[in-house]
Amino acid sequence: MANTYITRTPSSAGNRRKFTISMWVKRVKLGVDQWLVQAGASGSEFDIRFTTSDQIRFSTWDGSNGYGMITTRVFRDVSAWYHLVFQYDTAQATDTNRNKIYVNGEQISPSDTSAYNAGKHPPQNYDNPSWNNTTAFRINDVTWTSSSPKGAVYSHIHHTDGYAYDASTFGSTDSTTGEWKINTSPSITMGTNGFTILKDGNTITDQSSNSNDFTLGAGQITNLKDNPSNNFCNINLLYNQTTGQGVVVNNCGNTVYYASNASRSCFGSIAPSSGKYYFEAKVFGGTGTVVIGIVNMAWSNLNGASGYAFHDDALNFGYNVSGQKTSGGSNTAYGSAISDGDIVGVAMDLDNSKLYFSLNGVFQGSGDPTSGASGTNAAFTLASGANYTGACRLRNGTQVGFNFGNGQYSGSSVVASEGTNASGNGKFEYDVPTGYTALSTKGLNL
Repeated sequence: MANTYITRTPSSAGNRRKFTISMWVKRVKLGVDQWLVQAGASGSEFDIRFTTSDQIRFSTWDGSNGYGMITTRVFRDVSAWYHLVFQYDTAQATDTNRNKIYVNGEQISPSDTSAYNAGKHPPQNYDNPSWNNTTAFRINDVTWTSSSPKGAVYSHIHHTDGYAYDASTFGSTDSTTGEWKINTSPSITMGTNGFTILKDGNTITDQSSNSNDFTLGAGQITNLKDNPSNNFCNINLLYNQTTGQGVVVNNCGNTVYYASNASRSCFGSIAPSSGKYYFEAKVFGGTGTVVIGIVNMAWSNLNGASGYAFHDDALNFGYNVSGQKTSGGSNTAYGSAISDGDIVGVAMDLDNSKLYFSLNGVFQGSGDPTSGASGTNAAFTLASGANYTGACRLRNGTQVGFNFGNGQYSGSSVVASEGTNASGNGKFEYDVPTGYTALSTKGLNL
């Protein structure tokens, strides 16, 4: 939903003193203002956002006084889903109980009050001027600074009108892993303006009994496989070679573009050391120095400013535009050249330390990724027990769209005719080799 917003205007005001908003969010941009939820207009508004410092702000302004909180903690993990709960209850006698922020089940203490001339917590029995009023609710948008960068993936958004719930209503700690996990069907009372959207798929039709449906304000809503119960790999924005050096990352963290005449590298967010995984990468608009492959996370220049993946170190393994296999600066004849619009498939067998590449569904060099320990015509033998992730190198206006299982390569390029996939995990253009699965948390646990 990076260039999209949805909206709904209530026909009547609800409870403006008590409500809860719960949502699961995966960040795909950092260092910019990202309005997650907003109502009202400049001068009298309610908003929940990630700030330019990657903190969370939960605030309201009535034209004269502002009340809100900004977290001390920053939230820069682009590889995982955050569960955010915002509880508002001004009927509470204790001021610190009147507005609360929970992240992944933990209540977060606020810090900054400088943006508000009245402090962090609203007065007792204070009516929120915008939220639960007859002003438009908007998700992923801010109307008075429409050029503000946006970018997040959303799932399971609940709003309860007149009811204050804490995070344990919507999630719980997994007894085995200790991780916070989603409660997909929480027991909640919605109230007049309550709603549930994006619960199972990309519907903005209210999935509670209220019929408080949203409408699309701009852009398009894409139904991704990525969700709080199955987190998929995407491009990690935190590496210096990526956004630190000007690579543009779009499409919910899966499409990368670099315009300048210099090579830059991009790396995935999930790096297993065992298992069998398959992903695809589609090349658009320029193939001058494109290389698709995998990177060993032990590479010393992984976070360097200009290290060349697949060239600087023998820990990286790729398939380049000329149809060569490449590692550590050594190129060897291997397969067919890559053209614009081609899809490179990557099958990494970490159980047998073998790597294979396909081009438009045909494994190159007569490689057989199902051959197991024999590694029939594998492109490379990998380091045993090392952690590998998907990667690419690009330059001069090249765009690469990774499909780690979400079913799309860019906002306009999607899987046209889905191949077979015995694992049932992920959606790919070509057949997934038997025994392989998508690079996701579910795939890690198969």
